[in-house]
Amino acid sequence: MNEIIKVENLSHSYGDLLAVDNITFSVKKGQIFSFLGPNGAGKTTTINILITLLPLQKGEVTLSGFDLKKQKDKVRDSIGIVFQDEVLDRDLTVWETLEFHGKIYSIPKEIRRSRIEELIQLVELTSKRDEYTKNLSGGMKRRLEIARGLLTRPDILFLDEPTLGLDPQTRMRIWEYIKKVNDEGITIFLTTHYMDEADQLSDTILIIDQGKIIAEGTSESLKNALGKDMVYLETDDNDNTIEVLRNTKGILNVKRSSKGLIVVIDEEGSRFLPKIIDLLNRNGIGILSVSLKKPSLDDVFLHYTGRNIRDEQQGKESFSSKRKGGI
Repeated sequence: MNEIIKVENLSHSYGDLLAVDNITFSVKKGQIFSFLGPNGAGKTTTINILITLLPLQKGEVTLSGFDLKKQKDKVRDSIGIVFQDEVLDRDLTVWETLEFHGKIYSIPKEIRRSRIEELIQLVELTSKRDEYTKNLSGGMKRRLEIARGLLTRPDILFLDEPTLGLDPQTRMRIWEYIKKVNDEGITIFLTTHYMDEADQLSDTILIIDQGKIIAEGTSESLKNALGKDMVYLETDDNDNTIEVLRNTKGILNVKRSSKGLIVVIDEEGSRFLPKIIDLLNRNGIGILSVSLKKPSLDDVFLHYTGRNIRDEQQGKESFSSKRKGGI
């Protein structure tokens, strides 16, 4: 597949603060690409540069073959954006919202009307076509915003937290629409703090922290890199437990968590766990609780950033953030 987004040696500063530090990555055409990072990681700055809300200070960026520095208008024509915050006119109907958007982009009438009908059907809002947006549910509003983002037939659709605040059933439906859109050949650039969303949808996941890329790969490759299994352990002497387990063959890492210790092992957990229990017993360490699980994307995020992405929900920045110094 061809690279539809190519970022090389991108850096961006706010005064003395280096928000994005010489990052390089690419997105292949037709992918669903998830861009993850805690608040202040440089994620928002990077995205705002890609969608032309911030100037390109240093580095080379191309989208759909267009040079961001020299062909900004061409870049804008090739992308669609669904912002995290709702941006719908409450006094327009579903149909009027799409009609107005199409006129802004000077889409010829016949083409515009045909696309509107296709998109209303795609997001299952046919019965709501004449309903004012203020009367729509949260899920319907997101579906309408996705339809609006697709009206210009973009090469790349940027989705910022597309299911934030929606109930699980509605989230699943939005996932279905995202997959339908992607099946049509549109590249999806997604940010989300729902790890199951990134896990289910993404072809590639990139994690950025403190302005640098710290991990990139498929969901499976990122999880497998941690180890085969993880043991969540609480003992009556965690300090001694770390010393006992740290140099044990088959254990890749032992680290503290808010609920005790996380032990990453490189062997089948159900077979290796009795060894851990026996080792701790022989060293006089009492086990208060123990559980075994496969690595998840939450574990990946915690491993690389030291933070849980769910803790990042409050105060989360959006694509539309224009706060001075926001990164």
